[in-house]
Amino acid sequence: MKPDTRARVFGPEQVARFEEVADVRGFLTEYESDAARRVLSGVEVLVTGWGAPFVDGAVLDAAPHLRAILHSAGTVKPYLADDVLERGVRVSSAAGANAVPVAEYTAAMIVLANKKLLPIAARYKTLRQEFDVEQAFPGLGNFGKRVGIVGASKIGRKVVELLRAYALEVVVYDPFLSAADAAALGVEAVGLDELLATSDVVSLHAPSLPATRNLVDARGIGLMRVGATLVNTARGEIVDQDALTRRVVAGELFAILDVTTPWVLDTDHPLYSHDHALLTPHVAGSLGVELGRLADVVLDELRLLVDGRPLEHEIAADVMAITA
Repeated sequence: MKPDTRARVFGPEQVARFEEVADVRGFLTEYESDAARRVLSGVEVLVTGWGAPFVDGAVLDAAPHLRAILHSAGTVKPYLADDVLERGVRVSSAAGANAVPVAEYTAAMIVLANKKLLPIAARYKTLRQEFDVEQAFPGLGNFGKRVGIVGASKIGRKVVELLRAYALEVVVYDPFLSAADAAALGVEAVGLDELLATSDVVSLHAPSLPATRNLVDARGIGLMRVGATLVNTARGEIVDQDALTRRVVAGELFAILDVTTPWVLDTDHPLYSHDHALLTPHVAGSLGVELGRLADVVLDELRLLVDGRPLEHEIAADVMAITA
């Protein structure tokens, strides 16, 4: 991975712990140079991260002893060709660890959304005096509210788990969620239209795939009840952002977006300044001290590999097709 990424995720203490378990042969930022090829020729495990170079058939040919790739971030798709799993190299991801702060961010935003924090704070900032909050925002609060989770992914499931602390009704849409899985999660599985039309807060946790592009389209945005909130920590392309913007600007919906399309909106985009919108610059995922959790997961996976035990976060080929 890039040196700055390595320094953020794997500090000297983490590197020292790796050296207690295995022979650390070097730190690579590319695979093409003669020096990199010499390292690859004897490598059994690659630890990768954000910004890592792509592993294809040529890299696998240069690393004939490679047994596993341990990825210290979420999705592995931008970094691995199909050849990797097909040729028997095991792949593990720290996506489960990265899901924790995203779920924490999401659960916090859901609670604050039902409390109508955004418009209340905006009104208070303007008035700078007491006002009748309940009269201005009838029905605020979390007790008995319905939260719709789109996507029973690692993050979606973690959000459901965190929301158990609240008196909320949680429903989930996911075409791959069985009735038994829904029961085990303690949620009701519903269709997407029903979820959008009946939820007080809709939170998106679906993977970004061709099949999920514009999953919540203009028609779906139109189904959302007046006063509902859409939270997106997944990917901007999952939702029709223009349709969402129109309803937010009209004062009909609220939006809490950690991701947008494009990644950074134009400086004059109306969502920046509207009282019904909160934009954050993709901060829900692991940052700061949370990066230590990613390093710990990779180190634990390495220990399991060395001991000949099953990996806890191994990615199967059939799962790869339906995950981000």
